[in-house]
Amino acid sequence: MGRVWMYLFSAVGVLVTPGAYRSAAMEVTTPKEVTAVNGTSVLLKCTFKSTHPINDILLSVNWRFRPLGQTTEESVFYYQKNPYPLPSGRFKGHVTWSGNVLKNDASITLQDVQFGFNGTYSCFVANPPDVHSLTSEINLQVVQSVKLSEIGILAAAVGGAILLVLLILSIFLTVRYCQRKREDTGVELENTEFKQESIY
Repeated sequence: MGRVWMYLFSAVGVLVTPGAYRSAAMEVTTPKEVTAVNGTSVLLKCTFKSTHPINDILLSVNWRFRPLGQTTEESVFYYQKNPYPLPSGRFKGHVTWSGNVLKNDASITLQDVQFGFNGTYSCFVANPPDVHSLTSEINLQVVQSVKLSEIGILAAAVGGAILLVLLILSIFLTVRYCQRKREDTGVELENTEFKQESIY
């Protein structure tokens, strides 16, 4: 009977442990999609939650990149107590640390974004003994210029029309002012000539 209970407890342990293991995994959160204009900078936001106190010495952040349409990944950035930008490769000189691990922030900034940066970025965080991080991904789309919304286009059109009306109105008022000035000057000259003729 004792063996039966022992096997039963073992089976329950096997069933319970995976659930506890998953609940103890770190939660990593990123936006799903980010758009950046070619040549500008963009923040890749990554935040995390750990079941253990933050160990700022052992905690590590690993960013990886998968180019658009490809399956292989490459390293982008690594952090453990200090930031470690890549010494070579496509991201050399383009990545800066923008996070603060004590505030559960593992974000980085891409500078002078290139079209070759189009793809998926993965943020992985480990805070020993909580090292089972669920990787979160961001899809970055690099565009030539900012896409204007319909409201933005309408606002620009209305603003342009108002400016055009003001310009036409100012030109009309200026012309009218000059004409009136000329007319007033002509009347004054006629009055002066009339007075001189009267004297003689």
